[in-house]
Amino acid sequence: QVKWKGKDLFDLVCRTLGLRETWFFGLQYTIKDTVAWLKMDKKVLDHDVPTEEPVTFHFLAKFYPENAEEELVQEITQHLFFLQVKKQILDEKIYCPPEASVLLASYAVQAKYGDYDPNVHKRGFLAQEELLPKRVINLYQMTPEMWEERITAWYAEHRGRARDEAEMEYLKIAQDLEMYGVNYFAIRNKKGTELLLGVDALGLHIYDPDNRLTPKISFPWNEIRNISYSDKEFTIKPLDKKIDVFKFNSSKLRVNKLILQLCIGNHDLFMRRRKADSLEVQQMKAQAREEKARKQMERQRLAREKQMREEAERTRDELERRLLQLKEEATMANEALMRSEETADLLAEKAQITEEEAKLLAQKAAEAEQEMQRIKATAIRTEEEKRLMEQKVLEAEMLALKMAEESERRAKEADQLKQDLQEARESERRAKQKLLEIT
Repeated sequence: QVKWKGKDLFDLVCRTLGLRETWFFGLQYTIKDTVAWLKMDKKVLDHDVPTEEPVTFHFLAKFYPENAEEELVQEITQHLFFLQVKKQILDEKIYCPPEASVLLASYAVQAKYGDYDPNVHKRGFLAQEELLPKRVINLYQMTPEMWEERITAWYAEHRGRARDEAEMEYLKIAQDLEMYGVNYFAIRNKKGTELLLGVDALGLHIYDPDNRLTPKISFPWNEIRNISYSDKEFTIKPLDKKIDVFKFNSSKLRVNKLILQLCIGNHDLFMRRRKADSLEVQQMKAQAREEKARKQMERQRLAREKQMREEAERTRDELERRLLQLKEEATMANEALMRSEETADLLAEKAQITEEEAKLLAQKAAEAEQEMQRIKATAIRTEEEKRLMEQKVLEAEMLALKMAEESERRAKEADQLKQDLQEARESERRAKQKLLEIT
């Protein structure tokens, strides 16, 4: 509304988001290429906002925590910081080394997609996602598929982390980057040397324009006694009076006001962190713990339900697989039965043919038996004749043998007789000789 102050619009946005940690945030707009923040106690339309309608404000984190895990209480606060820091890294407003970029990208994927599932998150599922700074992509000769493979390898390691846990892991890594939470402004020192002023949660830092990572000198908030500016000149007075006062100039009055706002806001938060929590913050932390415990129980319940569902699905799949197997076995058995029936028919036909053949063979066998009996009878007669013949031959042989033996015996007897005769004649001659001699 026309009469609204900056606080009215800011509070409306915070209520819409359900945000209670409002001290980190602000409404930013751009005027003449310079960033400015809406003042809470000044009417919105009294600011030098652009005249075109609608007037655009960006709801952004104006101040950053020193330790995101300890300071950020609400989940919505963590989520808003996560979105902003991720955009700053992708837009290369925060320098991030390649390996850390891949790790951060894996946490961003976990926050968006939940646990990695190879059946769901197939090759190419990150093709449309902006996850890495272009500088990192251009640094290596790697295809999008190769980058996706590296991110997915880390992503698969984050199983079990809820969205808020993945986003907090992202912030815990990002807050260690040198350019995290630093607002840079071009300044000149008393000698006219161009430098960069960095304002963050820990203090003021002076950088070389070509090196935004390593400050040349730093002034922690607890070592600064006073900061003041007159026209375009800033003066930083350290607590230690032995250290020289540092003076510098910025380019525009509007930039001076912005630097002073950031210095005051960061210093207030720096001091606030070192005091006991207010009742509001204590209440918020207690509610956050309760909410976290409730969500943890809910996650455990969902995990149990998911496990039971997966087991039921596995059982169902197993039953379906078994049913399919039984169907296949039934089909095979049916086919086997059909083949058996066909075989039985063939066998029956063969059996009939065999039976007929058997009858013929039986008939032939009977005929053969009769023939065999006849042959046997003939054989018997022939055998009898043969036996008689053999007996006659045998008798003839025996007779011949006897005759031969008798002939031999007779021959021996003849020889013996001859010998006896000769001996007798010799005896007769001797006797005659004897007789003659005697005579």
